Amino acid sequence: MSQVPPTAQRPVEAELKLAVLDAAAAARLIGQDELAGFRALAPAKTRAFDDRYVDTADGALARAGFAARLRRTPEGSIVSLKSLRTGGEGSLHRRDELEAPADIEALPRDWPPSPARAVVLERAGDAPLLEVVRIRQSRNRRRYGRDGAVVELSLDAVEVVARETVVDRFDVLEIEVVEGDDDVLEGLASVVSDQAAFTPDESSKLERALAVLRDRDLLPPGAAVVLGAIDAEAAAPSVESGVTFTNGSTPDRAAPDDGLGSRKTPGVEDDDPLAEAARKVLRFHLARMLDRQDGARSGESLEDIHKMRVATRRQRAAWRVFGDAFDPKRTRRHRRRLRALAGRLGAVRDLDVLIEAAEEHAGRHGTDEAAAIAPLLDGWRTDRDQARVLLVEELASPGYEEWIAEYREFVGTEGAGIAAAGPTTPHRVRDRMPSRIWAAYEGVRAYEPVLRWADVETLHELRIAAKWLRYTIEFVAEPLGPDAGPLVERIVGLQDHLGWLHDADVSAGLARGFLMERSGDLSEPQNEAIGRYLVDREREVAHLRRTVGPTWRSITGLAFRRSLGRAVASL
Repeated sequence: MSQVPPTAQRPVEAELKLAVLDAAAAARLIGQDELAGFRALAPAKTRAFDDRYVDTADGALARAGFAARLRRTPEGSIVSLKSLRTGGEGSLHRRDELEAPADIEALPRDWPPSPARAVVLERAGDAPLLEVVRIRQSRNRRRYGRDGAVVELSLDAVEVVARETVVDRFDVLEIEVVEGDDDVLEGLASVVSDQAAFTPDESSKLERALAVLRDRDLLPPGAAVVLGAIDAEAAAPSVESGVTFTNGSTPDRAAPDDGLGSRKTPGVEDDDPLAEAARKVLRFHLARMLDRQDGARSGESLEDIHKMRVATRRQRAAWRVFGDAFDPKRTRRHRRRLRALAGRLGAVRDLDVLIEAAEEHAGRHGTDEAAAIAPLLDGWRTDRDQARVLLVEELASPGYEEWIAEYREFVGTEGAGIAAAGPTTPHRVRDRMPSRIWAAYEGVRAYEPVLRWADVETLHELRIAAKWLRYTIEFVAEPLGPDAGPLVERIVGLQDHLGWLHDADVSAGLARGFLMERSGDLSEPQNEAIGRYLVDREREVAHLRRTVGPTWRSITGLAFRRSLGRAVASL
C-alpha cells in the first residue's frame, strides 16, 4: 500500500510569483504599511537561507513528481517536499507541500516520522540523497492582514551557486496566502501588475537555477532528471540551489586533448603508487588550468580567471597531500611557480568577488546609493586593473612558457622526481591515504573546544583545515566509493559558510580603510553610503559567526563519522 498521503490531506501552497525588474521599487513596495486594504502586521524582517535540493542519483523523487529541499533554521533542520505539478496560471502558483523536521546529518530513515519522510522512503528507499542544486537567498518578508486573512510578501535576492561560484543572480517577489482563501490574492495582484517593476513569473527558482546550470554545462545527472520532470509536468516549483559533484570538480568544458588527457576524473586507483596518484591529479588539473589561460589573458570572462585559479589551487593542494612522495629538490621549481601564479590569479579574483558583492549591495538600494558608493568601487576597480596587468605579464613571460613546458613533461612522465623508498615502505594509495584522511579530519575537529568563542582569524584557520580535509578526500574519491560525494558536499557547506564570512570581513576592512584614508575627499552622501556598506558587511560577519554551528555539526556528527569510516574502509 502506498505511504503517500492523499492529495486532499496535504497542505496546498498558493502564491503569486513575480520577477523583479526594479529591486528598489520592490523594496519600496514591501516598505508600505498598507496594500490593497491589507494593513502591515509587523515591520519587515530579513533572513538568509542556504537551501539544498536533493534527490537520488537516478532522480527517484523527481520521477515521482516531487522536489525535496533541506533547510537549516535556528529552530532546527526541515525537509520540504513540494510537488512539481502546480495549478493556476501566470503568476499564480498552487502546489502540494509537505514540511517536517529532519536531521540533515542522518539518513532519511533516521529522521523523525512524518508524511514527508514516508514519501522520501517510499520513493528513494535507502539510496543516498545527493545535492542536485542550491540557492542562497536573502529574504525580506512582511505580513499583512485584512478581515481575518493574512498574506506574506517576500522579496528574495537569489543567488544560484555552483560549487565555488555564484553563476546567476535574480530577484523574485512572492505573495503567499498564510490564512484565508486564495481569492484574497486578487486585489494584491492588481496592485503589483500595475507597476513596471514586476512581471508575472511562470517559472520557479528551481527551474531558473537548473536552466542556468544546463546552459553553462554544469548540470549533473540528477539535476537533469529533475529538469526533465519539470518539463514533463509543465510545472514551475519554487526551489533553491547549489551543485556539487562527486569528483570534486565543477564540470567544465572538456579538457583539451593536448597530451594531458581529457578524462572527466583524475582516475586514481587504490593500488596506485602515491607519486603516480599525485601525477594523475596534477595532470588532470593542469589540463583545466591551461584550458582557461587564453581567457585569463584576454580578460573577456571573469569565469576564466576563477576557473584557472581553482585549477591552480587544486594542484597546490595535491602537492601538499602527496608531496612527500617526490624529491623536494627536483620538484621545488614547480611548487614555486604554482605559488606565484596562484598569487597573481588570486589578486585579480579576490577583487572581482569584492566588486561584485559591492555592486549587488548598491543595486539593492537604488541608483542614488550606487552613485554614492562609486568612489569605493572605482578604487577597487583600479586595484583590479593593476593586478590584472601583473597577471597578464606573468602569463606572457618567457619564464612562464618555459616552466609550462617542463611541468607538462613532469606530470606526463611516470617515475619522474619520485623520492627514494625502501621495498617495505608503504607507498600505495590504500597504504598511505587512510591515515592522511583521518589526520585531516582530526585537524578540523581540533577546533571544537574553541568554536563557540572563535574570532574571525580562528574561523579562517578552520576554513583552511576544512579545505585540506576536502581535498584529501576529493583526490582519492574514486577508490573511496559512493560515500565520498556526500562527505565532500558537507565539507563544502562548512567551507562556503566560512568563505562568505572571510569575504565579508575582508570587504569590511577594506571599506573601513578607504573611509579612513579618503573621508576628507568624499561628499557627505558618499561617506554615508560607504559607511552603510561597512555596517552591512560587519553585520554579515556577525551573522555568519553566530550561525556557523549547524554546518559545523554536519561534519562532526555521528552520521558523518560513520560515512567517513565506511569510505576509508573501502581502500
